[in-house]
Amino acid sequence: MKVYEFGKEHTRSFAMFQCAAEPWWVFKASAEEMAKGYHVYLFIADGHDELGTEFVSLEKYAMDAAEYLRAQGIGRVDAMYGVSMGGATVIRFLAAEDIPVEKAIIDAGITPYPYPKLVCRLVSVKDWVMVMLGTRSLRLMKLAYPPERWTPEGQDPEEHYRELLKFYKRHYSARTVYNVFWSTNNYSMPDPVPRVDTRIEYWYGEEEKRAREKEHDIEFVSRTYPQTVFREFKGLAHAELVMMFPERFAEEVKRFLEG
Repeated sequence: MKVYEFGKEHTRSFAMFQCAAEPWWVFKASAEEMAKGYHVYLFIADGHDELGTEFVSLEKYAMDAAEYLRAQGIGRVDAMYGVSMGGATVIRFLAAEDIPVEKAIIDAGITPYPYPKLVCRLVSVKDWVMVMLGTRSLRLMKLAYPPERWTPEGQDPEEHYRELLKFYKRHYSARTVYNVFWSTNNYSMPDPVPRVDTRIEYWYGEEEKRAREKEHDIEFVSRTYPQTVFREFKGLAHAELVMMFPERFAEEVKRFLEG
């Protein structure tokens, strides 16, 4: 795991957890926007950190982040955000780690499958095949994520996608891909989940609402953290807000944190 820090001059802490299959620089602009008022800790998971590591588990990702925060002398986190796999990490962190969190945003966080283990294994294999194919072909990447929608403002689409492909081929191994999707869909939670006093919002894009309902993510979070407020973002897809619209992302985060 590698940690990028922004806004070190500020006292308020903001921990960010990434989604799967993306390099750190995809989240840099949003982290920098938040760094205008917060000390941002951007946690880049094993297998994504360009250090030759392999992703092991979501539980380890959350634990490593907690250990890093404790080493910095942080006994309470002012704010926490995670998207997709990162949202799952927030769900796990709140339940399993001993560092209280004042406010948390779970952006389209994935929750553990309620299916038999054999079904979960088959789904993981399917995900592995699809991601391995999609991250090794520029043509498939563009089909799945059209450049006109998924290129950050001010960047050249061809260069952006070539850099992504280079990242996948050099750093995103077959083992990491399988572990990411198995663990993100099947991580453990304490039983019972301890009550936490964290104020929580769960975000999702309008275009992914059916997926979040079908996969029982909204139901799971509502049951596990009944204080959660759910917010739908019109016209947006999975992880689009944090990756494509850093200024709006920061505005929405600060609305919740400071409102």
